[in-house]
Amino acid sequence: MSRKYFGTDGIRGTVGEAPITPDFVLKLGWAAGRVLAARGGSKILIGKDTRISGYMFESALEAGISAAGVDVRLLGPIPTPGIAYLTRTLHAQAGIVISASHNPYTDNGIKFFGADGRKLNDQIEQDIEHMLDEPISVVGSDRIGKVRRIDDARGRYIEFVKSTAPGLSLAGLTIVVDTANGAAYHIAPDVLEELGANVLPMANTPDGFNINRGCGSTSPEALQRKVLESGADLGLALDGDADRLIMVDDQGEVVDGDQLLYVIARDRQRNGALHGGVVGTLMSNYGLELALEQQGIPFARAKVGDRYVMEQLDSRGWLLGGESSGHLVCLDRTSTGDGMVAALQVLAALSREGRGLRDAVAEAPLVPQTLINVRGDNRDGFMERPELRQAVSDVEAELAGKGRVLLRPSGTEPLVRVMVEGLDGAQVERLCQRLAEQVQAIIA
Repeated sequence: MSRKYFGTDGIRGTVGEAPITPDFVLKLGWAAGRVLAARGGSKILIGKDTRISGYMFESALEAGISAAGVDVRLLGPIPTPGIAYLTRTLHAQAGIVISASHNPYTDNGIKFFGADGRKLNDQIEQDIEHMLDEPISVVGSDRIGKVRRIDDARGRYIEFVKSTAPGLSLAGLTIVVDTANGAAYHIAPDVLEELGANVLPMANTPDGFNINRGCGSTSPEALQRKVLESGADLGLALDGDADRLIMVDDQGEVVDGDQLLYVIARDRQRNGALHGGVVGTLMSNYGLELALEQQGIPFARAKVGDRYVMEQLDSRGWLLGGESSGHLVCLDRTSTGDGMVAALQVLAALSREGRGLRDAVAEAPLVPQTLINVRGDNRDGFMERPELRQAVSDVEAELAGKGRVLLRPSGTEPLVRVMVEGLDGAQVERLCQRLAEQVQAIIA
C-alpha cells in the first residue's frame, strides 16, 4: 500500500491547507487510537513545540484519540527527542509530536514514535492511513479515553539529558544557547546551568509566531555575534523542536553537524566506545570522510534523512550517525536524534581532551563544496543518458580521487541538485558549473 499522507518524517504542511487542518488531525488521532487499541494500546502521549497552531492540533488529537477509547497524556511544549524518551519510560504505546521542526510558524506537522522511542514502523503507519478511510465513530461513554497532563515532563527530560554525560562539569565555561524560540526554550538553558556553565540564553521567549525566525540552527548569525560580543567559550543553536544542533566556536565560526559528528566519533574511538563506524548521508562533506579515514574509522553514506541514517545504523550494528544539518544520532545514549544529548557528548569530549571546540574541529576541516540547483521537468531517466555519464566521469577524472560528485533529483521540486566537492575551491566551482550546464541541457 502506497503512502498518501505519511512522508519520511511524518505529515507536514501549511496550517489550514490539507492535510494540516483541525478536522484531518482529529481524524488522524482517532485512526491512530483505533489502530493502537487493536494492538493492545491504552495510552498515547502528545507533545508539541511553541508555534501558535499547536494548541489547536493538540485539542484535535486529544479529542480523536479519546473518542477511540485510548487514554491521553499531555506533555506540553517539549523537544521531539523528549517525547521519544518519555514514550519509552512512561510505557506508552505511542508518542505524538506536533511540530514542523525548523520550518516557520505558518507550518506544522504530526509525527509518531512507537513504544520503543523510535519512529513508528511502516506497517502501523499504513494501518493508520487505511483507518483514515473509515467513518469516525465513538466508543461507548464508559470507554472514552481519559486525558491527563504530565506536570513533570520537563524535569524528567532534563534529568535524562544530564544522565547521558555522567560526571560532566561545565564549571568555568560561558556558553551562549539559542533555543530558536522553540521547544527547548525552558530546557536547554537549565541543562547547561545545572551542569555548572555560565549560560547566556537567547531566542528563548516564544510567542507562538517567532519560532525559527532569524534564530536557531538554520540561522546562526545572531548566535555568532552574541558569542563574539560576550567573549563566550562557545555557542550552541537548536532548531524549533530541538532535534538538531549547530555550534559556534569562540571565534564566532559555525561548526556544523559533520564536524560535531567527528568530535564525538574521535572521542568514542579513544575511549573504546565507538563500536563500528559512522553513518553520514550523501550530503555529508567529503572532509568528514577524509578525517575519519585518517583515524581509521569506517564511514558509510545513507540517503538524506534521519530515517535512512537509522536504517544504515541498524543494518550495520553501528551506534553513531548524523547529517550536516546537525541531526545527530547517538544510539548508545538515546533512541533518536537529540540536539541537547549531542551537545553534551561534544562538551564531554572537549572536557576529556582539555581543549576548545576550535582546536578539536581543526582535525576535520570541511573541503570546498559547490551546490547548484538545476530546474527542469524532463528528469525521467536523465542519469542514464550516455552524455551525462561521460560528463560525470570526466569531472571525477579531474578530481583524481580527491573529491566527489553527486547528482540528486529533488523529491519535492522539479530540480536536480548538482554538487561537487574537492580540495581546490576554484576547481570545484568550475567543475560544478560545467556539470550543471550539461544537466540543464538534458532536463530543460
